[in-house]
Amino acid sequence: MILKNRFLSPIVFLLLLIGSDAVNAQQDAQYTQYMYNTMSVNPAYAGSRGQFSAAALYRSQWVGLDGAPETFTLNLHSPIRNSKLGYGISVIQDNIGDGVVSETYFDAVVSYTIDVSLEGKLSFGLKAGGNLLNLDFNGLRNFDVEPVNIDNIENKFSPNVGLGIYYHTNKFYAGLSAPNLLQTEHFDNSRTDSNSVQFLSKERINFYFITGYVFDLGGNLKFKPALLTKVVGGAPLQVDASASFLFNEKFSFGAAYRWDAALSGLVGFQITDQLMLGLAYDRETTALGGTQFNDGSFEVFLRFELVKSFQKLVSPRFF
Repeated sequence: MILKNRFLSPIVFLLLLIGSDAVNAQQDAQYTQYMYNTMSVNPAYAGSRGQFSAAALYRSQWVGLDGAPETFTLNLHSPIRNSKLGYGISVIQDNIGDGVVSETYFDAVVSYTIDVSLEGKLSFGLKAGGNLLNLDFNGLRNFDVEPVNIDNIENKFSPNVGLGIYYHTNKFYAGLSAPNLLQTEHFDNSRTDSNSVQFLSKERINFYFITGYVFDLGGNLKFKPALLTKVVGGAPLQVDASASFLFNEKFSFGAAYRWDAALSGLVGFQITDQLMLGLAYDRETTALGGTQFNDGSFEVFLRFELVKSFQKLVSPRFF
């Protein structure tokens, strides 16, 4: 137990430094199965599948480390019949440090789509809502770190708005978005005493670019490369590249690489016309990935759609 606490101390210390002078930016959660979880990063995706769609994703990062990040997302969206509008709701819940840091985002989403060619559609998205932040510094007493003189934060509300644009055909898609436009300062206990610890947590704007294509290889086999790029001030550029194969529109498998961070494996199953299951596993390529305390990161994705036939969908099962 002593060994575990000593190993976790740097991780808890990093939690305390989120958004401080030592760490200039706080990033949004990351997803390996971003190609299925698009509405979490781009509101213009709402309604693009042509039917009511409910998608949930759970990510457990760095399994084996107590207090490692966990993320849950839930997206419900649908087009409005006989109109160019789509709507939905998005919920994202992050938990770090076994409840030390807990943040919940909830947003209402609306999109407007126009035809730009025989196959191409261009969507504009807007979301509005907010987030609730909880910081329980009493939980740090379980770890071997210096006590922090700061009050807990309970359900602090901060408003949020986000924008996105999304272009897609039956085989290609590309989107640009900024899901959190307001740079909210959560707390600051700065003091004149030079020996005191200073904390400043600020939500920075994260910019996303996402794209992908579906190649028909024949024989019921399709090839689906995808790319996600995330840019945020004060943090390293994040680039996720994936390549997967779809067989008989039922089973998919592939691999992904997060630049200078992780290698991943992905599998997906179209269980029924309405239900899809996706699984992903990440292994860190950094020094953290080689430790005995880190068993990698896992994701589970589940999508349910109210359809009788995928012929009614825009780009069925592809994205």
